[in-house]
Amino acid sequence: MNLNSLRTGRLTLSPVSWRDMNDIARLKADGAAFGMMLGGVRNRQQAEADMVSDITTWAKHGSGMFAIRENGKLIGITGIHERPDGRGMALRFAIHPSASGRGLAREAAAAALRHAHAAGIGRVIAIARDTNIASRKVLGGIGMHVCDSFMRDGHEMLVFESMADRRSQDSTERGK
Repeated sequence: MNLNSLRTGRLTLSPVSWRDMNDIARLKADGAAFGMMLGGVRNRQQAEADMVSDITTWAKHGSGMFAIRENGKLIGITGIHERPDGRGMALRFAIHPSASGRGLAREAAAAALRHAHAAGIGRVIAIARDTNIASRKVLGGIGMHVCDSFMRDGHEMLVFESMADRRSQDSTERGK
């Protein structure tokens, strides 16, 4: 297992890699899983470009996108990426529809958010459409709060924020 891999009660999260490409490309092409993500559904070429960016984010920040597995099967992705609009490091998640409704997105996103903060990323945002109740529940459920909003393509987008606990960051830095 990779040093950056995480285990939760039901899931294994591992940094995305090229060996995940086929499963991730299928996930990103699924409108039910990826339709509300920034940029929407992705073709294979776009998914491969995303993979390059995701691997670069890991190298640059020590955190990034994770493949989410339940019982060895890839069911989604979660983690942080650099937003192309300059808003900062953002948490995102996408779960295959067959795995939704069981709290897995919340479980995985919470672990990815903790990892990002532990890696020294002090502020993490997430963006969800105001009408995307499921994503809003996940983000609120992991302790993120709405700090801003903006309009995109006629939709109100809510900006959620999580700030690292300064005391835990200080103790992590002292332990290095």
